Amino acid sequence: MPTAAPTAYFDRAHTDDLISYLAASPSPYHAVASATERLEKAGFRQVAETEAWDGRAGGRFVVRGGALIAWYVPEGAGPETPFRIVGAHTDSPTLRVKPRPDTGSEGWRQIAVEIYGGVPLNTWLDRDLGISGRLALRGGSTVLVHLDEPLLRVPQLAIHLDRQVNDGLKLDRQRHLTPIWGIGPVEEGALLDHVAGHAGVAASDIIGWDLMVHDVQPPSYLGRDRELLASARLDNLLSVHAGTAALSAVAAAGGGSRIPVLAAFDHEETGSESDTGAQGPLLGNVLERSVLSRGGSPEDRARALAGTICLSADMGHAVHPNYSERHEPGHHPVPNGGPILKTNVNQRYATDAIGRAVFTDACERAGVPWQNFVSNNAMPCGTTIGPITAARLGITTVDCGVAALSMHSSRELCGADDPFLLASALKGFLEG
Repeated sequence: MPTAAPTAYFDRAHTDDLISYLAASPSPYHAVASATERLEKAGFRQVAETEAWDGRAGGRFVVRGGALIAWYVPEGAGPETPFRIVGAHTDSPTLRVKPRPDTGSEGWRQIAVEIYGGVPLNTWLDRDLGISGRLALRGGSTVLVHLDEPLLRVPQLAIHLDRQVNDGLKLDRQRHLTPIWGIGPVEEGALLDHVAGHAGVAASDIIGWDLMVHDVQPPSYLGRDRELLASARLDNLLSVHAGTAALSAVAAAGGGSRIPVLAAFDHEETGSESDTGAQGPLLGNVLERSVLSRGGSPEDRARALAGTICLSADMGHAVHPNYSERHEPGHHPVPNGGPILKTNVNQRYATDAIGRAVFTDACERAGVPWQNFVSNNAMPCGTTIGPITAARLGITTVDCGVAALSMHSSRELCGADDPFLLASALKGFLEG
């Protein structure tokens, strides 16, 4: 059964660092850059996929766009040594800039956007938005951009012009979600000129971009006792940060009896089907090359994967006090109750009895509480990279996470102690 929460966990140093990480990571590309900065401080080094790898002990990581795979080879690890993998994702639902961004009507200058992922549309109304992402330049280089200032806004229609708005707001995804950013005639190339100026590059050198909007309100503690955390992108940068902290801590202690891995994928919110998503070959390729670089064979790879376990960490639902009937009656996760073990017998989550035992053991050895989560039978259940990873690699996989309110909103809410509790459980898991 779940254990009681130790009082020592009310030290908020981990959550303070999470707040810094969230503020610095408005896009998947920034999330990866912020995580690798922490890994490099922990002694990890980047390796290129186009170069030969060596099998020496130590920490390494691979970056591809908005995805990151990091691992630590302990002294004495053989080619058949199994992996312990923490899986997460770097992307969040948002509004992304279209290829021809400059648009407008009725004397307003606007930016054309495309909806990315499962977005509760109303949560993006009347919020001050910045722009972030990456620019592809002539010559093959890329540069990150982070305009963290009130630049755009999706204005809601005044109640005087929609008297029935409180009986049910209906938003057209094409017509009603176009942000404004000024007044006057449409200026072709205006957005890229503005972004280029902030990035310190010439607009004429920009030949591609992946840009998106983000809420510029910073992450913050919330409540009388500061026991809650409010922020954008908790889903799922909270888990990426926890996995990075856990991997760094395990590496500092020598790596444990397995090879600890962090796999932070992109495009989970749109199905994971990309070269940087969990449906792609990136993780499998990295694991195979790690085995081969240590003198292994295909047989050694098969032996290593047979003993490998993945813990998929993603946000889940805390019981909502105003909609408790939407939750499964016997499973009501609460903030600061510790990480949740996510189960779905239809394989929307990958947890089974063996996985449950692995997760329980990790939490007990870390001394952290944990909770069960299962969906109401009358409600569709979301999914994660867990079942995808289990099916693609044929490895035991467990789904867990942190309970939150306002999932996929432009601003989400969780317990302020849960990030550290999750990181502690992940550390216990990676230690083997």
